[in-house]
Amino acid sequence: MTEPGTITGCRTMWDLVVRRAERSGDRPMLMDAEDRVLTFGGLADRAARVAAGLAGMGIGPGSTVSWQLPTSIDTVVLSVALSRLGAVQNPIIHLYREREVRFALRQTGSELFAVPGEWRGTDYRALAARSLEGTDRQPALLVADEGLPEGDPASLPDPPTATPPEDAPIRWIYYTSGSTADPKGVRHTDQTLIAGGWGLARALDMSADDVGSIAFPFAHIAGPDYLVTMLTLGFPAVLVESFSVPEVLPLFRRHGVTMVGGSTAFYVAYLAEQRKDPSTPILPTLRLMSGGGAPKPPSLHAEVRDEIGGRGVVHGYGMTEVPMIANGSPHDTDEQLANTDGAPVEGAEVRIVTLDGRTAAPGEEGEIRVRGPMVFRGYTDRSLDTEAFDQAGFFRTGDLGRLRPDGHLVITGRLKDVIVRKGENVSAKEVEDVLYTHPSVAEVAVIGLPDPERGERVCAVVELRDGAATLTLADLAAFCREAGLMTQKIPERLELRHDWPRAGTGKILKRALQEEYGAGGRGGAPAP
Repeated sequence: MTEPGTITGCRTMWDLVVRRAERSGDRPMLMDAEDRVLTFGGLADRAARVAAGLAGMGIGPGSTVSWQLPTSIDTVVLSVALSRLGAVQNPIIHLYREREVRFALRQTGSELFAVPGEWRGTDYRALAARSLEGTDRQPALLVADEGLPEGDPASLPDPPTATPPEDAPIRWIYYTSGSTADPKGVRHTDQTLIAGGWGLARALDMSADDVGSIAFPFAHIAGPDYLVTMLTLGFPAVLVESFSVPEVLPLFRRHGVTMVGGSTAFYVAYLAEQRKDPSTPILPTLRLMSGGGAPKPPSLHAEVRDEIGGRGVVHGYGMTEVPMIANGSPHDTDEQLANTDGAPVEGAEVRIVTLDGRTAAPGEEGEIRVRGPMVFRGYTDRSLDTEAFDQAGFFRTGDLGRLRPDGHLVITGRLKDVIVRKGENVSAKEVEDVLYTHPSVAEVAVIGLPDPERGERVCAVVELRDGAATLTLADLAAFCREAGLMTQKIPERLELRHDWPRAGTGKILKRALQEEYGAGGRGGAPAP
């Protein structure tokens, strides 16, 4: 086999694919549960044939194509084929339904919509039809389960050319979900996503010796982010269509996977499986767990390190608008890995701005703002851009945090995730970090609910660990007091549940919880 080496300097996704195929064409790249394997060279060859097939359907440079597909080899092939054509891609998370899909298809003016047919109990053909009801301009429908179109690559036009970053065309549109406001279309170039992937690869010290895994939706912004790391360094990854720890572990062990993750929900699921038989490592080749998209309780790092193995949890911080902002490193100290979200990745300039507009001192809390080559190029609704960026060109994340003197970033909450109780600000994340240390708590979300006297009351929504006895509000309050949490921050309402409304990354949707429990919900009793 050829030596992979590191590829740098690419300005288009297709150039990165071609250069990796030239250098590592015979090396495995994508593997799945059916033991199918596609090499780096195979990806370039098949993507070119599919690009020719799409061109025969009228798709070319600048065409907009939406796709709502599971994480599979064919999905990656289709995405790379669209990059070969210079088309604009609109990946849609499989969890989105008529409202979000309709909005995306209308706003992007997609010419083609690719769906899987029926998958995991949902008929995506029917979903597409319902989403397009009443729409004047209807895209053609491509059912991927029936096969991707193919043609002669010799008929293709020249591939996209490299341009300076400031002139790079928009090639990707991702939508952030919303339950009351319209979703926001986030515009990326190949270069913004390549910069994000490079930042992740550098932070995690990835190499050709790694074997990765994509168990999260490839339609998420993390999909091309991770793809870039694989193409840049030449390592393979196992693709998982539907994540279930008992089902994926034999697959991961068979291929010697060294990196797993996705989000906090994934870490917790792996731990629960390991605890069924502590004497036998579930992932003997594990180097680290990584991910982002949701807060990480400090205790998780040591639990993963000591119980499963490897370096533990090497967590990161990003969002649809900026796929990589900060990330831990396997070379960080245990204290840094447990208590921070890592240092800003290569190329990311992070600034903390206090609520009164000052640049924060080291360790002082404020809004996290970021500038750099991985920052998106504005929203599809351009009227939103003025509020999204400050005068210096920094993107306002809406997250609260602080930069420690050691340069590591600590996420302390959301500007909109602060509970105001009797005029006192309560950080939901601070309370969650305390509750995560309770021996009976597997997962928790702290939310503010309307209260006529207090303004808001603090509500803890908890999933119990397997085998844990029931938990009462009085027990929880006593635990918080013993942990030193001030009285004003102690939850006044407790709700127990085992199912969660989640985004595509596994992040708990707090707005949905607030709507459910604020409207009476499941009848949980507030504190007297």
